[in-house]
Amino acid sequence: MQEVRYAGAGTRENPYIVDWDRNDPENPYNWPKRRKWLITSQLAISTWTVSFGSSAYSGGLRFTESMFHVSEEVAVLGISLYVLGFGLGPLVFAPLGEMYGRRRIFLITMSVYTLMHLGGALGHNIATLLSTRFLAGVFGSSPLTNAGGAISDIWNPRERGVATSLYATAPWLGPVIGPIVGGFVSQTPSLGWRFSFWIMMIVSGVTLIYGFLVTPETYAPVLLRRRARMLEKGSGGLIHYVSKYEIHHSASLFEKLQINLSRPFLFLFTEPIVTLLSIYVCIAYSTLYAFFAAFPIVFQQHRHFTPGNGGLAFLGVGVGTIIGTCMTPIQNRMYWRAMDRSPTGRAPPEARLYLMMGVAGLLPVGLFWFAWTSQPSVHWMLPVAAGVPFGTGCAQVMQGITAYLMDAYHIYFASAIAATVVLRSMGAFAFPLFCPLMYKKLGDQWACSVFGFLALLCTPMPYLFYVSNLTVEL
Repeated sequence: MQEVRYAGAGTRENPYIVDWDRNDPENPYNWPKRRKWLITSQLAISTWTVSFGSSAYSGGLRFTESMFHVSEEVAVLGISLYVLGFGLGPLVFAPLGEMYGRRRIFLITMSVYTLMHLGGALGHNIATLLSTRFLAGVFGSSPLTNAGGAISDIWNPRERGVATSLYATAPWLGPVIGPIVGGFVSQTPSLGWRFSFWIMMIVSGVTLIYGFLVTPETYAPVLLRRRARMLEKGSGGLIHYVSKYEIHHSASLFEKLQINLSRPFLFLFTEPIVTLLSIYVCIAYSTLYAFFAAFPIVFQQHRHFTPGNGGLAFLGVGVGTIIGTCMTPIQNRMYWRAMDRSPTGRAPPEARLYLMMGVAGLLPVGLFWFAWTSQPSVHWMLPVAAGVPFGTGCAQVMQGITAYLMDAYHIYFASAIAATVVLRSMGAFAFPLFCPLMYKKLGDQWACSVFGFLALLCTPMPYLFYVSNLTVEL
C-alpha cells in the first residue's frame, strides 16, 4: 500500500484519519478508464437484466391464463408483483449497500434472484408463479439503486455523463426487449411459455458471473473503513485509525441500521426535490408498464397480431430510447460549459437538466399520438411510430433526473434514487392492473389520453428546478 501521512496522533482519543491521497491508486476515481468502462458495462447489463425479467413474462400472458385457468387480471399480477418487489427491495438493499458495500449486496441478491426464476419454469400452480415473481422483483431490485451508486463512485462529475445515461437507460430497454423475446418463445410449440423463465435464469446467471469477475467494491466509505482496519491490525492494535467518514459516526450497529434504513423514506417525504422528481419518474415508468397490458389489447385483441408480432410493437419505444441515449453527448457539452463558467469549476446539479427541458415534451406527444392512432382503422405503423417520441422523452427524463440526483446527493445517491425507485415501482405495480379496465370503460383513445395528460402535467417540472436553482446541503 502507498505510504500516506494521515492527520491525527494515532491514539484512541485522536486516531489517524484515513483519507485518499491525491493520486491514490486505490481511489476508484483514479482507476484506469478501461477498468471503469468494464465496470460500467457490467452495471448497465445488470440493470438491463432485471428489467428484462419484468416484461419477458408478458409475452406469455395468454398462455398463463389458459394453463392455470385464471383471469387476465390475475395473470397480469405476474408483472405487477414483480415491479412491486422493485419498490420494496431498495428500501433495504440501498442502505445496506451504503453500510456493507455494493459488491457484497449485489452478489447475494443477484444469486437469490437467479434462483427465483425456477418458480415460473417449474411451478405447478399460479400461487407458486406469483410468489416467486414477487421475490424475484425484491431481490432483483438491488442493481436498480446500487449500480447507480457504483457509477457515482468511480466517475467524477465531469466524466460521468455517458456512464450515467447507460445506467439510466437500461431499465427502459429491458422492458422493451422482454415482450419480443417472451412473445416469440411463448408461441413456439417446441419451447412454450415456460422457456422464457429459463432464458431469464440463464441471462441473470451470466450477469452474476460477470459481476463477480469484473466489479470490485467501489464505495469509498467502505474502502477507507477497510483500509483503516487493515492499518490498525498491521500495527498490532497499538496505533488507531479511523476512516474520514466515521469521525463523527460512533453509533451502534442498531442505530446505524435505523439511520440507513430510514434514509430513503426521509428523502422521499422530507426532500421536495426527491418527492417531485419521484412523481415525474413514476408517471413515465408506470405508463411504460401500463403498455404491457395495453399493447396486447391494441395489437393482439383488436388487430389480431400474434404474441411475437405484438411484442415487436415495442420496437418504436426501443428506437426512441436509443435515440434519447445517443443525445447524451449534447447534454455533456452543455454541462461542461456550465463547469467552465463556474468560478469553482463545479457546475450546479441544475446543469444536468438542459437537454431534459428541451425534449421532455416528447413524452406526452408520444402518448397522445399513440392514443389517437390506436384504432384498427389506422395503419399499425402509426401507433408503433408513436413509441419513438415516447421512448426518447422517457430516456431523457430518466437520464436527467438520475444525473441530477447523483450530483445533488453524492455518497447518499443510492438512497435518493431508492426513493424514486420505490414510488415508480408502486405506480408500475398499479397501472397494469387497472389498465385493462380503463381500456374497456374509456376506449383505446381516452384511456391512453389519461396517461398523456398526467405526463403533460409533469412537463414543466425541470423548468421549475432550473429557475428555482434549488440546492442540497448534506
